[in-house]
Amino acid sequence: MGHGHSDRLAPGEYGAVFEQFEDLEQQNESYVVGMWAFLVTEVMFFGALFWMYSLYRWKHQPYWYEVHKELHIPMGGLNTVILLTSSFTMAMAVYYAQHRQKRAQLMCLGATIACACGFLVVKFFEYKEKIAHHLLPGANFQWHNDKVPAGVAELFFSLYFAMTGLHGLHVIIGILIIGTLAILVHRDSVFVKNDYIPTELIGLYWHFVDLVWIFLFPLFYLMPQ
Repeated sequence: MGHGHSDRLAPGEYGAVFEQFEDLEQQNESYVVGMWAFLVTEVMFFGALFWMYSLYRWKHQPYWYEVHKELHIPMGGLNTVILLTSSFTMAMAVYYAQHRQKRAQLMCLGATIACACGFLVVKFFEYKEKIAHHLLPGANFQWHNDKVPAGVAELFFSLYFAMTGLHGLHVIIGILIIGTLAILVHRDSVFVKNDYIPTELIGLYWHFVDLVWIFLFPLFYLMPQ
């Protein structure tokens, strides 16, 4: 249902349309299309790294299988459960935003942030262990398994730290934008009051971050022989 320029609702009112759009449907479609365009660029960004991973794994599969045993599967599994839980709480935040249940929406956003922080804490201890064992690529890298050349092992950990580190950066960005959204919802900002689209767009971003990890976990931690 459209709103003419003469009967536009004020920002913050239910169904309000900003000046540059003809109607609410066009406004919401523009938001969603813009978000999907952004996610496509993110897919291309991560896609280059996944392509590089595939090439080197194809070339060094027996060696990489030996190296991947250094990774901590229970920690990776725990982080998978944490992110899947956060996807559920984020989806519920969108649901409550659509039904304008502010308190429940805020609780779900808070739970999503808590899960994201939990993921980073687990990742911190995992990185700490790898660094303590001199598995961080660089001048201090050390490898003592004679079954695998040191250069191949360092290549594996280079991609491991690059891809999981980039994913971790996206988790941190997610915490910041979900936290900002929670503050705006708490303050009844005109940008989110009576409008579920901002929550839905941020939810799309968060589901994308979770999806990337769903690929990273089996590729690095559950590598078949």
